[in-house]
Amino acid sequence: LPQEVVSSLMNGEMALPHTDKFLLPSPLSCPGGCQEALYCSESCAEADWESSHSLLCTGEKSESVSRDALGEFIKHANETNEIFLLAAKVIAFTILRYRKLKAEHVNKQAKQSVSKQSLLLAAWKPVSIGYKRRWWDCIALPENVDPSDEEAFRMQLKNLACTSLELLKTAIFDKECEALFSLDIYGNIIGMFELNNLDLVVASPVEDYFLYIDDLPDAEKEAAEEITRPFLDALGDEYSDCCQGTAFFPLQSCINHSCCPNAKAFKREEDRDGQTVIIASRRISKNEEVTISYIDEELPYKERQALLADYGFICKCPKCLQDF
Repeated sequence: LPQEVVSSLMNGEMALPHTDKFLLPSPLSCPGGCQEALYCSESCAEADWESSHSLLCTGEKSESVSRDALGEFIKHANETNEIFLLAAKVIAFTILRYRKLKAEHVNKQAKQSVSKQSLLLAAWKPVSIGYKRRWWDCIALPENVDPSDEEAFRMQLKNLACTSLELLKTAIFDKECEALFSLDIYGNIIGMFELNNLDLVVASPVEDYFLYIDDLPDAEKEAAEEITRPFLDALGDEYSDCCQGTAFFPLQSCINHSCCPNAKAFKREEDRDGQTVIIASRRISKNEEVTISYIDEELPYKERQALLADYGFICKCPKCLQDF
């Protein structure tokens, strides 16, 4: 498509037919002035600012120690592994929560003193529930890495994490939260995401739009397609690409795997509160453990075990014992 057409669509000068049926909120820029973060609403932007982004923002209102160092950290993460950005959010979240708990304790003029360590542990509590292993220890050896090179491979990952941590430390270090900046803690946070992330898939509004056009009465459809057809042709198969994301849910991360699970974890379109949903897929007996599948349980035994190697265990569920 010509760039001027794309620009006209983006700035609202041009609109495709029937798009009034697919109104989406205009993206809001970061309140701190950075260009990295966009939000669907003011409440979403405010919540993110208070929970972690105020420390990770590269804009003028950033509360980081060094915006330049933060920019270097983000650049390094984008060039190596974006999982470092998630780990940074956890550390920033814990620091800001610690400061809030400390301020609340001071404001209450509590007679009983509380140690900084106790406050830091309380701030860390929402994250502590997640299962953790050090990142460089929990990743399965890639097929293109010879087993004889495993030690060097894992050391390379450890060094990568060390570089990332030093950049982050320069950017947002807080002396009272110094314990968060150890390589062991950082490695476990990254490993937590590596092992526990839940994929989020949202149907593409672009696909919904073109399906709507396709279902119009013949006369309306023909008139609309005179305008929309060039856009559909330009998109090709990408018109149906879904919107994908990833999230960490502490409670869900505690649920063990089974290739014959009795529950499923997912996020429904109607769930607007940022939570995931665990739904039973069959009747669950009293005292029976609730399990979900970390992979496609319909795959052959060897493929299932190969995928589960990334989680650091050999599955011995009833289905695997039968297929072995």
